[in-house]
Amino acid sequence: MDQLFDVSLFAAALRMVAPILLAALGGAICARVGLFNVGLEGLILVGAFSAILGNYLTGSITVSILFSIGISILFSLLFGYMSINLKANVIVVGIALNFLAAGVTTFALRAIFNVKGAYYDRNMIGLPKLELPLIKDIPWLGSILSGQSILVYAAIIIVFLLQFYLYRTVSGFRLLAAGENPVAARSLGLHVKKIQYVAVILCGTLCGLAGAQLSLGNVTMFTEGMTNGRGFIALVATMLGQSNPIGVAGASLLFGFMEAISYRLQNFSIPSNITSMLPFIVTIIAMIFFRNSGYKDEAKKSSGSSR
Repeated sequence: MDQLFDVSLFAAALRMVAPILLAALGGAICARVGLFNVGLEGLILVGAFSAILGNYLTGSITVSILFSIGISILFSLLFGYMSINLKANVIVVGIALNFLAAGVTTFALRAIFNVKGAYYDRNMIGLPKLELPLIKDIPWLGSILSGQSILVYAAIIIVFLLQFYLYRTVSGFRLLAAGENPVAARSLGLHVKKIQYVAVILCGTLCGLAGAQLSLGNVTMFTEGMTNGRGFIALVATMLGQSNPIGVAGASLLFGFMEAISYRLQNFSIPSNITSMLPFIVTIIAMIFFRNSGYKDEAKKSSGSSR
């Protein structure tokens, strides 16, 4: 048991939860304005590829992250235009976005890097690890919290900033109002479409950060379909957290911990095709037990706003 649950497991869980958490927060923002974004998987995927491409072209971590954010925002704006302006069904648009992202990244991988399946360069620079003063000297806790990438810490900070923004600021309340009752919001003079586009851009930004953490933080490479369902897990985290940043963080921690355990179990001679199912099994179980946690209402609001 000690070989399974040790300090390195919890440190890995914190690292693995970051992409899920960032994407789930983006999905929560969209849900708050009445857009149920099923396209998180695709947005993370293009963000992951764009981070690798930016690193390949410039060798700069900062440019790589900005490149990841920019491309994810472009794809997110496509989702916004189809859903907000053309009034298309958000579920259909999100699924189409996932297929588009998978196709575009596969094609670009072969067209730009001239490889199939995966791209890896041993000279590629990953996200730097930050050693936290004072905290790193704390037994056990320091080994978990210190030595993570900057995007892991950013994800934690964003949770509290977003919680404050949504429930303690005027613009945050306006964002909530645009999703709760668009008709009433318009009667008060709020530009609902503008607010929805702001939410879509924020979602693209967070998913871009999630992709950068996935391809430059968790590993330093890109493989076709490397998101491996993390976008859908993030969507479930959004549902279970009822689009509340603190709740979303709690659900994301659960799924990130299960992903870390699934990798650790491979050291016990358990086939990887079995251990890789663990996060998805937990996701399904969570959906069954928390099926009345409010995600149906979010989907109904999204459907209503798309009409």
